[in-house]
Amino acid sequence: MHKRHSSIMLIASLVISGTIFLQMGVYFIAKLAGWNVQYNLVVTCHSWMKIIGLSSLDYILDVLVIYTLILILWKIGSQFYHAIRMKKRFKQYKENMLTIDMNRTYCKGKDVFIVISHPTPIAITMGFIQPKIILSTGLMKLLTEDELTAVISHEMYHKEHRDPLKIFLMALCSSTMWYIPILDWCNQNYKIVKELLADEYAIEKQQTSVNLGSALLKMLKVSKPDKMPFTYASFADTSVNYRIGHIIDPLREIHWNLPVKMLLISLTIFSCICALFIYALA
Repeated sequence: MHKRHSSIMLIASLVISGTIFLQMGVYFIAKLAGWNVQYNLVVTCHSWMKIIGLSSLDYILDVLVIYTLILILWKIGSQFYHAIRMKKRFKQYKENMLTIDMNRTYCKGKDVFIVISHPTPIAITMGFIQPKIILSTGLMKLLTEDELTAVISHEMYHKEHRDPLKIFLMALCSSTMWYIPILDWCNQNYKIVKELLADEYAIEKQQTSVNLGSALLKMLKVSKPDKMPFTYASFADTSVNYRIGHIIDPLREIHWNLPVKMLLISLTIFSCICALFIYALA
């Protein structure tokens, strides 16, 4: 059930955002190149505004398109900049022998884990194309072997499903398409669902929720690390209350109640955009 929820939220967000992003991108390129794009959604908006006497909004729409495109480029650039900086820092603190041992033990020598020397317990998955699992020596000292295995299984789920990339796309859509509020709701709940799915995977691997639950509680008792300025999937950062309840009672179903008012506003905005696009193509 959780897997279906995550897929629906991801697909819905990408379809809604992608439709509008594509139109804005085509419009922006057309403006620069001087193309005559007669079947463009934003051009249709311009025409309608002039007909009803709102030509001044023409400039506001231009500003919105440019603002959105700049914001997208800024967030993508910022993500890669901070990720590269953090990778360099991790390389400085890398424990080579522990890294080799973890890769040999848990993934047959493949380059999946990076163990860093740091007193704070850290367990995150980062990277879009080939995600890496970052573990700290503080984490390995804090947990028992079974607890550490549970945490690793959790992070392996994030790695195998490329969750850092999906989480980044959801956050990008919700932050740049702020006028469609359901995207923000999808973004927040998507992260919760992915953590629950990763927990379920770890519990299934060990056939018990005891080790995962005790690992989570131990990590919550110590001070949390500062939130890093790039997208990653972390073991102890997200949706703790939901996860504790789910670990205690894995069979309990979590009901996802859509905010009706927010949904209606979002559907109205998106329907208007789709109607304009259909009219432009007619």
